[in-house]
Amino acid sequence: MKKQFLVATAVSLALVGVLSGCGGKEEEASAGAASTAATASAGAAASPEASKAPAPKAVELTNVSYDPTRELYEAYNKSFADYWKQKTGQTVTVKQSHGGSGSQARKVVDGLEADVVTLALAFDIDSIVESGQIKAGWQSELKDNSSPYTSTIVFLVKKGNPKGIKDWDDLVKPGISVITPNPKTSGGARWNYLAAWAYAREKNNGDEAAAKEFVTKLFKNVPVLDSGARGSTTTFVEKGIGDVLIAWENEAYLSLKEFEGKFEIVNPSISILAEPPVAIVDKVAEKRGTAEVAKAYLEYLYTEAGQEIAAQNFYRPRLESVAKKYADKFPTIKLVTIDKDFGGWTEAQKTHFADNGIFDQIYKPSK
Repeated sequence: MKKQFLVATAVSLALVGVLSGCGGKEEEASAGAASTAATASAGAAASPEASKAPAPKAVELTNVSYDPTRELYEAYNKSFADYWKQKTGQTVTVKQSHGGSGSQARKVVDGLEADVVTLALAFDIDSIVESGQIKAGWQSELKDNSSPYTSTIVFLVKKGNPKGIKDWDDLVKPGISVITPNPKTSGGARWNYLAAWAYAREKNNGDEAAAKEFVTKLFKNVPVLDSGARGSTTTFVEKGIGDVLIAWENEAYLSLKEFEGKFEIVNPSISILAEPPVAIVDKVAEKRGTAEVAKAYLEYLYTEAGQEIAAQNFYRPRLESVAKKYADKFPTIKLVTIDKDFGGWTEAQKTHFADNGIFDQIYKPSK
């Protein structure tokens, strides 16, 4: 590098000498320009990077998510960071926060700064809208009501299914210990509860009173209510409490993977279409200047790469090409929907899970 600089400097001085001999001010100005150009050329030759634009400033996102998405977003965040770096040259890191969906939403309302939320159900994001941090109409910002993947509710039992669990009716039998999280704090628990309610209501020809009695019996068989779905999984698969775990499908398959040969899945005759939604927390993203990358982060969930990662982590992909590829991994189950069968999340929350709602009426903690 030193040798290049000396050569370039010599060339510059020679040019100045020749042009000065011509005696005009215009020529002197030209000589100065030539000298500057030569020096700049030398600098460029010495350091090729000098001609490149500076790299964009690194950016950090915070994704506040629900309990069982830890493995999903660990893989997804790495993939998105690579994609974004290649596309823009910008380094992005993503901090994760996990817990029961309802609890996570309340933390955001109370001041936990999230650029994006990826929660278990729409009502939890709507509660953040009410705080003024997310704009109304958020579900129309992305495809499929801003739910890039789906799941459902299944049963996880010990290998060999020693209690003979086949359907929801078996969960209300005397002596059966059922593990499920608390619907007051967990989004997954609310899906569990509504799937059980839908089964009982259909079995009893639409009788809501019969459905209430059925779910009351079910919760009498629940010895402990963890605050989130991952906590309930730990209670069942690691602590060995309970005969059956009512679980997110993806969480059940993850348990099969991590505890090979110890558990098996039972698919009920009726379950519910769970549609976990995502949204930008507009107030925080605008404050931090992360709105562009936050939007790209959520949009990437809908790409083939994002959908592959979802499927590999046992979420049902929306993209048809990926869904076909993994079709044999996800059994066909009769599914009710929150909108058609429960009037949407606002109505379901008010009826079943709000203070003094049906859940508060039927659940009496064990003493």
